[in-house]
Amino acid sequence: MRCLGLMSGTSADGVDAVLVDFDGPCPRPRWRLIHHHHHPYPADLRERVIAAGQGHAMAAADWLQLGDAITEAQATAAIGCDPEGSAALVGCHGQTVWHRPPEGERRGASWQMLHGPLLAERLRRPVVHDFRAADLALGGQGAPLVPAADAALLGGIGGWRALLNLGGIANITLIPPAVGPDRHAAVQGWDCGPANSLIDLAMAAFSNGECCVDRDGALAAAGVCDEALIEQWLQESYLLRDPPKSTGRELFGRADLNRRLAAMGARSQPDVIATLTGFTAALVAQDLDRLQQRAGIRPLELIVAGGGQHNLTLMQGLRRRCHGVALRNSDALDIPAEAREALVFALLAWWHQRRHPGNAPAITGASRPAVLGVMAQPSRGVAAQPGR
Repeated sequence: MRCLGLMSGTSADGVDAVLVDFDGPCPRPRWRLIHHHHHPYPADLRERVIAAGQGHAMAAADWLQLGDAITEAQATAAIGCDPEGSAALVGCHGQTVWHRPPEGERRGASWQMLHGPLLAERLRRPVVHDFRAADLALGGQGAPLVPAADAALLGGIGGWRALLNLGGIANITLIPPAVGPDRHAAVQGWDCGPANSLIDLAMAAFSNGECCVDRDGALAAAGVCDEALIEQWLQESYLLRDPPKSTGRELFGRADLNRRLAAMGARSQPDVIATLTGFTAALVAQDLDRLQQRAGIRPLELIVAGGGQHNLTLMQGLRRRCHGVALRNSDALDIPAEAREALVFALLAWWHQRRHPGNAPAITGASRPAVLGVMAQPSRGVAAQPGR
């Protein structure tokens, strides 16, 4: 079955679209990536998405207009990826504007903004969306959803393998070995903490909005990383929490950046970016160390995807800090770095159509597995009835 996957992540840089064929058994499908296309958000839309994700107050009309703009961007990306309309089904994550994990007696909630029926009409194909709601209703975090799909798409090797996505937020998937005593273990995964979110916000602030990324990690490479400050930051409560856990801009957004900038005082811009970049590498390394202490697991390899893998300084930091783990680029597995999560949501849509559970309770904390997503169908012409 040919499916289209659409993903717009925490970095809010635009929409990644993939066209992919799926066949075979749901737990380990055969798949072929046909095309990957990226549609960048216009600058004003990106600014509005980031503001919304950090709690900026807006009138109801502005929220509706934001939803319209996000949906149109998704449609444009879909058409750019599949101009002939060959996909039978679309899986669309939507744009997260707020994520609230469960805490104590309070249920979790998550808002992935999208006008699903409108997208189905624009593309004239069924659209599966709102993937997180079912897991949240079962007491789960609603995130991360990629680990179960990662395991199905990639499978195991001779030891534990880890996949690290460096988007706005860094998240890890751990896939059990294909052989040996751990081969029947559950897939694991969680949100580590900020990847690009703080770096991008700092770059935008330093350049008055003209530059939103540290391209290739060049500015960080020119600075000096404050290791003592990073060690302090690594003791923050979220970073020391055991999984299941998930997060986003509501925790690691502009207010958090301002707090860290105040802690860095009068440091130069290169030193600030170097320290934020080192912080991301250090929190990933800390999570791997804590995993080994907690469960005796040390992955053989760390496969890196997401936009952050283009940050050479960040990648160097990961190699230096993640001892005993071989780093690989996801491109080596025929998955373009920016296509991985869109591929996941194409698979989740296919699973929805086949009524196969898409969440992993061991990861999210949900009470049971569930089929994820809500399907919006394009309208069909209905003949007028007499007297109407």
